Amino acid sequence: MTSTVDQTAFRNALARFASGVTVVITRNGAGSFVGFTASAFSSLSLDPPLVLVCLQKDADCYRAFMEADAFTVSILAAGQPEIARRFATKSIDKLDGTPVVAAPGTGLPRIDGASAWLECRTYSRPDGGDHTILVGEVLEAGAGDDPPLLHFDRVYGRFEAS
Repeated sequence: MTSTVDQTAFRNALARFASGVTVVITRNGAGSFVGFTASAFSSLSLDPPLVLVCLQKDADCYRAFMEADAFTVSILAAGQPEIARRFATKSIDKLDGTPVVAAPGTGLPRIDGASAWLECRTYSRPDGGDHTILVGEVLEAGAGDDPPLLHFDRVYGRFEAS
């Protein structure tokens, strides 16, 4: 059965779902680091520890992630919306000027000062329509003290406890 949902209505409905903001980084075949901003991120399993993140098939870095055996996920802190915007931009060196530190196992960059981070081995890449779902087995993880950056109704914001 083919969906008849209006794409604008679909996007507007999904914009009302608040989510965290992540930056996902890997190394391409030439040895350079590439990455993207994603709000479509979730835990998947505790045993084994798995997470998933969705990558648009027309992203500049798509091929690199289809070939990579590892990647990092940085859950951005509330004060890092400019990093989110930078990694959402096409055709630029996204790591130029971005504060990063090396993940302990793979040496891949993760965003310095992020609210949390995960170092992952690529586990699988199931199809998801115009996206590919990157499933990663978590090898290392860490968390800081800063609250996360949130994305809601197409803008970035902060978490406020009630």
